[in-house]
Amino acid sequence: MTTTHTITVEPLGREVECREDQSILDACLRSGVWLPHSCTHGTCATCKAEVLDGEVDHGAASSFALMDYERDEGKLLPCVACPRSDVVIEADLDVDESMPVHPVEDYSGTVVELSEIARDTVRLVVELDREIGFNAGQYLKFQVPARDGLPAVDRTWSIASPPTEPRRLEFHIRNVPGGRGTDGWVFGGLSAGDTVAVSGPYGRFVLKTDDDRPAILVGGGTGLAPLKSMIRHALEDGASAGHLTLYQGARSREWLYDVEFFRSLAARYRDRFTYRPCLSEETAEDCGADAGAYGFGLVTDVIAADHPTLSGCVGYLCGPPPMVEAALKTLMSRRLFPRDIHREDFFNEGDKASGGVRSPLIKR
Repeated sequence: MTTTHTITVEPLGREVECREDQSILDACLRSGVWLPHSCTHGTCATCKAEVLDGEVDHGAASSFALMDYERDEGKLLPCVACPRSDVVIEADLDVDESMPVHPVEDYSGTVVELSEIARDTVRLVVELDREIGFNAGQYLKFQVPARDGLPAVDRTWSIASPPTEPRRLEFHIRNVPGGRGTDGWVFGGLSAGDTVAVSGPYGRFVLKTDDDRPAILVGGGTGLAPLKSMIRHALEDGASAGHLTLYQGARSREWLYDVEFFRSLAARYRDRFTYRPCLSEETAEDCGADAGAYGFGLVTDVIAADHPTLSGCVGYLCGPPPMVEAALKTLMSRRLFPRDIHREDFFNEGDKASGGVRSPLIKR
């Protein structure tokens, strides 16, 4: 039987039971104790906290996200750290009181759709065994089955559907060559009718429903997924009244997806939503008669040309870390303060080795 220890979370003083084979973050979220987190696999450093007492196994924490001297000083990443005794930690809770907290639970799901939507990109739709509560922008953790002598592993993908659809959930997944979850599972044998094990919800990159300022949303690759959830929730469910502008960046049209969906949404909510798909490696000449429907160049160049200033707005950035960092700088150059920019960097397992720590300017 697995040994269980007590985790005390300061400054709340809350006590949580945690198994030795369970991460401290997982135990807390399942008990309704919210701790800041983003990647949940030891790469981004969002959840970094301090050990006040007790012993932990630091697990798979990246040496870039948790440096050796920080371990010596008593820091830990709760998303991968497991207890080896009763532990007291102190975390920077920074809880947004306006957002509901949905405890993490386990679910069984059935794949009802797996279809190609762009180059190396699929739409995965899963029907859960029961309803799940989540905030627009959050993600689920999927258990990738053991295969070819390799143990089961977890992978995370953002929910693209709104919270008002609590059982039938949509995900956008891009293939990573050699990836256990993508190349080796989603793109390597998963099919409609298969059963999947998931848990969630996770993440704090969510639509701020109490903020009606104009919003600039920037998505690269499948970073579009949580933004789609936010946009649908704001427009279709009336969760937010501010004007939304979506910048979707891609190299060429073959990498773009859901273009017609967002165009139809922009037509239906003409006064509230603007859609700007941007192509970095195609020109107006390449697009011919359809050229007026696109922006050309890096998505950051299009944003800069469209907006002399973004003062009074809020930003949501999601996608590969280099794109997110570039978009951050562009928004800041247009007088948008760091406190008004929310970001989600999409890391993969390779980022543990190469480093992928978030910008110190942003507290997610």
